[in-house]
Amino acid sequence: MPDLQALVTDFVLKLKRRKIEGSQATAKQTAELLRQVVSQQRMPYTNQASVLIDAVRAVGEQLIAANPIELAVGNIVRRVLHIIREENLSSTTAAMEGLGLTAGSDDDEGEHEDRPGLSAAAVAAAARSTLRAPSLQTLLEDIPESVVAPHPSSSGGDSEGKSKSADRSSRSKKLKHDVIEAINELIQDIDTCHELISEQAVEHIHQNEVILTLGRSRTVKEFLCAAKEKKRSFRVFVAEGAPRYQGHVLAKELVGKGIQTTVITDSAVFAMISRVNMVIVGAHAIMANGGVIAPVGINMVALAAQRHAVPFVVVAGSHKLCPLYPHNPEVLLNEFKCPSDLLDFGEFSDCMDYGSLGGSPLLHVVNPAFDYVQPKLVSLFITDTGGHNPSYMYRLIADYYSADDLVVQRKATS
Repeated sequence: MPDLQALVTDFVLKLKRRKIEGSQATAKQTAELLRQVVSQQRMPYTNQASVLIDAVRAVGEQLIAANPIELAVGNIVRRVLHIIREENLSSTTAAMEGLGLTAGSDDDEGEHEDRPGLSAAAVAAAARSTLRAPSLQTLLEDIPESVVAPHPSSSGGDSEGKSKSADRSSRSKKLKHDVIEAINELIQDIDTCHELISEQAVEHIHQNEVILTLGRSRTVKEFLCAAKEKKRSFRVFVAEGAPRYQGHVLAKELVGKGIQTTVITDSAVFAMISRVNMVIVGAHAIMANGGVIAPVGINMVALAAQRHAVPFVVVAGSHKLCPLYPHNPEVLLNEFKCPSDLLDFGEFSDCMDYGSLGGSPLLHVVNPAFDYVQPKLVSLFITDTGGHNPSYMYRLIADYYSADDLVVQRKATS
């Protein structure tokens, strides 16, 4: 079995050195590492879920700090924490049902007149109170004494103790197994997100349309290629995406698939947008308010699309959906790339020597990596779960994340 601390240290170094390209690869490797954390965690008889949450938080805190701008890391950490909470709640509910305890309601009063029941609130409170798989005593402490089974005789004490120990061990193993299975499903969802998104292309791209995109996004490329495979005939304008000019790479890939493609400069977007039927772009992250963190230049495209009433569509996997808002202190909205992408140092080295009275150079080069696109500029999100309006993001967040996990950093103990 590989050493867990060595795996964590190696992955942290990769994040710090930006060795992992793309949010999908980052999200998948994060989920695989957290699966190892859960798998190697020793489980006590009580507080199993709490122990797993603390272990995932400890590792997740290191991963997020290693590369704060890659929000997919924090998203996956929070998804795994939510999985642990949900599986713990499911196992607790199943244990209570196994004891013959049902949530009381007005409809079944006549059917269960002779047997007291638990309210739905009591069931939820029992499951969530301490985030542990509770013992029978914990489950039954608020139930009338008439429901509790009588104490066995002393002669059967040893066998009952062994039975309880075996039951606790099986419960702890089941929780870990269920969590690992759920993480495997999450990894599979990350793997197949592009295929699920591409299947929807034929519903959104119609015959003889003109589509505009900027830079290069693998999700956008596969989305467009899927429409071409369905015999849709359309044309694509690709803004080159300066200063890295990833649009040139996308244009070559689209031409290789037989798609009519036109490369334009970023500054020509406003001039060409009136000929466009739809804008389709990728995203670095989708925020809780429906705003988008995307490669630099896309906000300009969104403003042009709004001005000319052109639909602005964002395609992204659900692993890019972040439960935080842009103003949250945990969110790092931007980072600055190397100035050499803009200017060759050899050509401008003489300008660097000129200084102001304060001694600082007169020439500065700023190369931001991302734009923030407001939710009002987005017409539709297409994810692996379907198409959604920006106002629907809060529903997806409620399905994928728990409010208790928005801040991953563990509370300091006094």
